[in-house]
Amino acid sequence: MRHKQIEIAEIPVANNQPLVLFGGLNVLESRELTLSVAEQFAGVCSELSIPLVFKASFDKSNRSSVGSFRGPGIEKGLAWLGEVKERHGLPIITDIHEPDQAAVASCVADVLQLPAFLSRQTDLVVAMAETGLAINIKKAQFLAPQEMGHILRKFEAAGNERLMLCERGSSFGYNNLVVDMLGFAVMKQFQYPVIFDVTHALQKPGALAASADGRRNQVTALAKAGISQGIAGLFLEAHPKPDQALCDGPCALRLDQLHPFLEQMQALDTLIKSQPDIDTA
Repeated sequence: MRHKQIEIAEIPVANNQPLVLFGGLNVLESRELTLSVAEQFAGVCSELSIPLVFKASFDKSNRSSVGSFRGPGIEKGLAWLGEVKERHGLPIITDIHEPDQAAVASCVADVLQLPAFLSRQTDLVVAMAETGLAINIKKAQFLAPQEMGHILRKFEAAGNERLMLCERGSSFGYNNLVVDMLGFAVMKQFQYPVIFDVTHALQKPGALAASADGRRNQVTALAKAGISQGIAGLFLEAHPKPDQALCDGPCALRLDQLHPFLEQMQALDTLIKSQPDIDTA
């Protein structure tokens, strides 16, 4: 199978390249926490020689409650992410929700993320494509893997082929998400890099009174299952105190477990990609 490769700040991203981590915080809670978490991610990834793209959101507009914490907003949030970029030399990934945010965010971000629930919004797709940045396309919970081809073609028609597809689970109702492991191979047939968002795949949508619940205790098992499919990268959110996180704490890895967690993921990725394909068709 041919593998398309994109470059993010000189980091090669492809399904046949070493695993890239898209990792950080769910949402920017404070400048101090942002810089502290970035420093710890940078240190661990440097020690393990894992390429890192730092992730955090300046606004979480898709919340269960109007009173849920959303973040500091685009101006302050991009300033904090810019400081992370300057201090640690890390490329940045962040998500946007409206077309007019694309150009503004592109002044700091190296990768723009298309949220799952907005992945079919043509105006947003075109605005993101026109920045020329790499794009992480979240697969909507209601789309089949093969339907990602429609979104890819929108981006290509708008002139951008620096694309990645991101699995984050499928919803069949009942406060649960299911990850179809066979779906990774379907998306890999498009040849673009495939990323696994293990954090949000652990969600139990609407399971709490005013927010989603999660299954943090199963993050290692689920991440290993995804990496076993020979993919380009892992999307992971962590927090020093997940039970006190202002958003999606039940899904976040404890930050003090980042090193042993990534050590195992890297070992599995190396093993999987060292093995030849077996033709079973």
